[in-house]
Order: sequence, then structure tokens, then C-alpha cells
Amino acid sequence: MAVINIRKAQREGARLVLGLAGISGSGKTRSALELAYGLANFDANKVGFLDTENRRGSLYADVLRNDKGEVQQFWIGDLEPPFSPQRYIDAILEFQAAGVEVLVIDSISHEWEGQGGCEEIAETNKLRGQSNWALAKREHKRFMNALLQSNMHVICCIRAREKIKQQKGSDGKVEIIPLGIM
Repeated sequence: MAVINIRKAQREGARLVLGLAGISGSGKTRSALELAYGLANFDANKVGFLDTENRRGSLYADVLRNDKGEVQQFWIGDLEPPFSPQRYIDAILEFQAAGVEVLVIDSISHEWEGQGGCEEIAETNKLRGQSNWALAKREHKRFMNALLQSNMHVICCIRAREKIKQQKGSDGKVEIIPLGIM
């Protein structure tokens, strides 16, 4: 029995996994929805939206419109805390089972830093008094693999922050130095 199926290469079945990062209000959600609509050949019934932002995704219910200007409704599901990698994985699989072809996740930032996310997993499962980052990273890798193995295109919104550095100037006063968005 063969381990793999060797065949001539054809351009087919490739699924996009895309991250849109930006500060709050920069247009990530709307851009993700419009991109998803295009990837779904302008069929909103094939677009799903996993909302981790306390139902803020519903504010975009009228964004997708057909060529006549009529609102096209997409599918939406709310993921509430805890934001563990496993709950994200389960939600992705639910959208996939529902027949969604393009999924927008707004936002995946909670999977790392939200309630029940990787940072909390590391802190609440300490080993010898140290944060258990091995466990947290293993769970995060499972989430990343779920994105990569999904049968859907997946567009992830990621919250970026403007970083600054404080340092003493030549006059002894503290200066704020912008480091850009990270």
C-alpha cells in the first residue's frame, strides 16, 4: 500500500491562509470581509465570520453587497472566552462542516493573549514554579496546523500595537521614542 499518491501537478485545491495585522480601526475587518467575498466568487453564503470581539462582527452585516447594491448576508458565529487554541480549532471545524469556503477570524490575537489563551495556559500550568511555555506553544502549534490543514480559505485579523521606548535624553528628561507598529 502506498504512503502517498504521486501524480502530475495541477493547479487545484490550494487554500489561502492570510493574516491582516493593524491597529484598532485600521480597516482589518472590512478588508477581510471584502477579500473573503471575492474569494467566494461573490457568494456570501460561502463566507463565514468567527467573531471573538463581543459581537462586533455584526456591525459589518451590511458590508457585502451584490452588483445591484443589495446586502448579501454572510454566516457569523461568536466565540466567547475562554479563547483556548482548542476552542478556535473546534470553531474552525464547525464552520467547515457548515459548508463555509472562506472563513474570517476576527481576531486571532485572543488565542495568544486573551482569557484562556496561550499566555494563560503557560501561567496556570507551571512546572517547578516556571511558566509552562512548552505546553502553551504545543497548543498554539495545534491551532496553526488547524489553519493550515483547513479545507477553507482562512483570513485572520491580528491586532497590532504601536510600540514606544522611553529613554533619558541628554537633558535628563524622559523622551518617548516611537518604534512603529508591531
